[in-house]
Amino acid sequence: MNKLMKLAGSLFKSRLIKNSFWGIAANGLQSILLSLFFVIIARKYTTNEFAFFLIANTIYQFLAAISTMGLGQWFTRELVDITDKQELVSRFVKIQLYSGVFFYVLSIGVAFLLYSDPVLQYLIVLLGVNIIFDNIIYAIKSLNIAEFNQNKTFIILIIDSVLRFAIGCLLFLFPFSIMTLCLLLIGVRFITLNFFLAFGSSKTISLRSLLRYPLARSEVKKIVFANWPFIIIGSVSIAYWRISNIIISKTLPLADVANFEISFRVFSIAQILPLIVSMSVFPALVQHHKNGTGQDFRNYYKKVFNYYLLFGLFAYTFIYSFADALIPWAFGSTYNGTGVFTKEMFLTILIFPTALLQANVLVAMNMERADMWFNVVSLILNVIFCFTGFLFAKNLTTVNLAIFFSFLIFHICQDILLLRRGMVTMGHVLKFYLLTGSLAGIYVLLSMKFPPVALFTGYWLLLGLAFIKLPVFNFQLSPNTKPENSLP
Repeated sequence: MNKLMKLAGSLFKSRLIKNSFWGIAANGLQSILLSLFFVIIARKYTTNEFAFFLIANTIYQFLAAISTMGLGQWFTRELVDITDKQELVSRFVKIQLYSGVFFYVLSIGVAFLLYSDPVLQYLIVLLGVNIIFDNIIYAIKSLNIAEFNQNKTFIILIIDSVLRFAIGCLLFLFPFSIMTLCLLLIGVRFITLNFFLAFGSSKTISLRSLLRYPLARSEVKKIVFANWPFIIIGSVSIAYWRISNIIISKTLPLADVANFEISFRVFSIAQILPLIVSMSVFPALVQHHKNGTGQDFRNYYKKVFNYYLLFGLFAYTFIYSFADALIPWAFGSTYNGTGVFTKEMFLTILIFPTALLQANVLVAMNMERADMWFNVVSLILNVIFCFTGFLFAKNLTTVNLAIFFSFLIFHICQDILLLRRGMVTMGHVLKFYLLTGSLAGIYVLLSMKFPPVALFTGYWLLLGLAFIKLPVFNFQLSPNTKPENSLP
């Protein structure tokens, strides 16, 4: 018990936990409020209207993710060494503005090329306006992450989420069309943008200064071409999920669009912790790689790896036990069967957190091109597996399994490269897959004999003790351990 208390105390004193707190809190509360918003519109609109909104939202988010060009990590890495930070910030925000306008125009073309229904086309065009706002917000959020000022982001994102949730609540009082809903959401995003400009950027950025800042086309080309791997990585990471939604919208019934989006909405909540912790882990990895020894870098990675593994297993077991009851309770009896698909999607959470960590390690080691190609291969395999699976079973299960197996290959590719660079040993890699597979499999088997609450509680009490007491559950290198082919 004393050891457990000491471990908990050290965690709360950790710089990683302190730096991540605001991001975790902001995104956690934001996801809860947004999930409640989606619950309301799922209940207040018909399945077809809800599906149309989800498709339009998917196109908007898909293009918005590409439009940022994944330059947040480049910006974080550059800000560590650069002397004229104001110049870099202005340049970065202006690039995001230009890119946002370009991709909004592109969204209009996509609306009329992919879909023929006028309502769906108008919804895509309307929600696409948010791409411009989101790009500027993305730049300011990246600045706050780099300067460890995520408390500002926290406050503004909560205001944004509360306003959106309030719009959803208005449906209980004044029912309005799905088109009006989209117009109100655009208004909220514009208000959020102005909050970020006024308070979230330490008043270093304003729309007036942004428009006046001179940025030559040649300079934009230079930055984009020099950092194109980040663009591919940032685009593929979102496209990986959104391409599945687009495939479903073109090949499967509209009900499956809703089932997939609800499952992904729950998955997005589970993603919050590893994603936000990674925002603090990445700058720390960069500093360890630049200023520390190879052994310090490896040990930091292995230490964080333990927590990522545990979280993935925790999220999977929770959803496996409670999804069938929680989702119909939240979204209504129309979605009684959605829990099955959610559990299928959550197979991927078993490997998502550690894959995210290893991606950050590769970028910290200036190997973003390798990570980029892994992302591209994974996306292509996702599509190939999906359409190949449709030859045998054209359903949502095929889509979820395609996501899982393509992501598994992505993780294996990372493992192979890290093995070659001496970051990990073969024992480390095999231990991860054996532990994850056996612990998840044991839980599934035990779920056939024990009630969910008793199983989940007892399982994690025993597993928590095992990770503290048993060396087999620890991936941390001892001080004298040095992997073969180690880094110089």
